[in-house]
Amino acid sequence: MAGRICSQAVVIATGVSADGRREVLGFDVGDSEDGAFWTAFLRSLKARGLRGVALVISDAHEGLKGAISSVLLGTSWQRCKVHFLRNVLAKIPKGNSEMVLAALRTIFAQPDATHVHEQFETIAVMLGRQLPNVQSMLEDAREDLLAFATFPLEHWRKIWSTNPLERLNREVKRRTDVVGVFPNPEALLRLAGSVLIEAHDEWAVSDRRYLSEGSMALLNARVIDEEVVTAQLLPA
Repeated sequence: MAGRICSQAVVIATGVSADGRREVLGFDVGDSEDGAFWTAFLRSLKARGLRGVALVISDAHEGLKGAISSVLLGTSWQRCKVHFLRNVLAKIPKGNSEMVLAALRTIFAQPDATHVHEQFETIAVMLGRQLPNVQSMLEDAREDLLAFATFPLEHWRKIWSTNPLERLNREVKRRTDVVGVFPNPEALLRLAGSVLIEAHDEWAVSDRRYLSEGSMALLNARVIDEEVVTAQLLPA
């Protein structure tokens, strides 16, 4: 209908290559909840050469989860811990929020994978005595929430959430909010693309790697096709 304004999301995929450098892998405009959109988006990345993905980090969009499992076969999925914690807090009385949040954070403060899993079990049982719905949420999310623990310890803080992508996301939002309403998706893509190209170029010339060579060497030994080894996906 002429003159109708529709809300859509700019979706952004960034990755870390086998040498530890960040890259902008791609972006598009569409319905962030739609599985068909995410499937097409991931297929477009593969068509352009994306391969060897060991881990995808994202929020728990059902459409995206399904697309990852069907398009990126064999890839682990890390559910963003920050978004998960917010989901938990939304399901409990406000008076319990501080205690629950402190308890959940201890899971991610452990020194190795064995203690992460042990602490997860301890906290799930402890919280379940008073808040059985929280225990159920934890048990349902166990595999996806703890995927980070199979990777080098040095990577954990940068792969257990989409926080590293949030800064880029905020800059895209800041620039697009200035315009407000775009005449078509192509106009939105052009503006978002200029922001992402700037970020990609900045990462490319930086002397500092996002993940160190030493820690990447530990990971690369497990990756047969050493291209992009981790990717983050987030609707802007």
